[in-house]
Amino acid sequence: MAKAQNQKSKILYLMQIFLEETDEEHGLTMPQLIAKLEAYGISVSRKTLYTDIADLSDFGIDIIGEKVGREYIYYAASRTFELAELKLLVDSVQAAKFISEKKSRELIKKLSTLASRHEAKQLTRQVIISGRVKTMNESVYYGVDKLHQAINEDRKITFKYFQWNMDKEPELRHGGKTYTVSPWSLIWDDEYYYLVAYDEEAGKIKHYRVDKMQNIARTDEARAGQEEFESFNVSTYSKQLFGMFGGEVRKITLECKKEAAGIIIDRFGKDVIMQKISDDSFICVVDVAVSRQFEGWLFSLSDIVKITAPADVADAVKKDAMSFASRF
Repeated sequence: MAKAQNQKSKILYLMQIFLEETDEEHGLTMPQLIAKLEAYGISVSRKTLYTDIADLSDFGIDIIGEKVGREYIYYAASRTFELAELKLLVDSVQAAKFISEKKSRELIKKLSTLASRHEAKQLTRQVIISGRVKTMNESVYYGVDKLHQAINEDRKITFKYFQWNMDKEPELRHGGKTYTVSPWSLIWDDEYYYLVAYDEEAGKIKHYRVDKMQNIARTDEARAGQEEFESFNVSTYSKQLFGMFGGEVRKITLECKKEAAGIIIDRFGKDVIMQKISDDSFICVVDVAVSRQFEGWLFSLSDIVKITAPADVADAVKKDAMSFASRF
């Protein structure tokens, strides 16, 4: 009975053999294809196999037949994803902090099924990052999906928010308070996922690191904050923040040496206006959420970037720089 059932599914088994066993570097001859089908309890003649291969080609499976020596070999020439694309996806999964080690292995294993077994071996060699810090919150993978669902369904969410304590244990913020917000967007910044949401109680837009959110649940209440997000630009918002730390958004004038041009463009985008003041320097005006993280960025570039306006922000940066230096 099982063999009879397999015989009915012959075309499916043949497609599986082509996708799993063959690629441009690894083909199968007619006798080899017949033998592999027989291993599944399926008997087939050469004439029938030619017809089946033609049917698969008509269906959209790109099967190529090439003469090698005295015989023809057949292989699946293309798939939904090229090997180079799968390598890129595997690299991204391995490098992403917000995906746990366990989930990374599971995803890479699934991605490997999209290549032949020969090509899949190449996917295991991708980016080995020494000491890579991966998230300790296994639920973040499913949390992102829940957040997307709530956004698509125009519903508020509830969750608890935690921080790590000195014992390396999660500690709920605000005594375990349940947060209720209206989710509007997700940002991947500095290798972490952040939820951008409207806090109706505070009357403003806030963001939260998804891997620090627990017990995410969709409510039946419609989202608030429509007016605030009508003019909201996610790209601009993320550019203004350093390390996704908030602060008052100010227009900051930076005086930079020419070698800082690439750094400024990488940080603020190609649309930033850079006005030359000499052959070796330029100034630019950018919107920045002023924070200690922004100051740290300035300190790291102190030999090629300096803040010149507004005066109160420049003075505050100088004061903090002196305070920092006095500790050593």
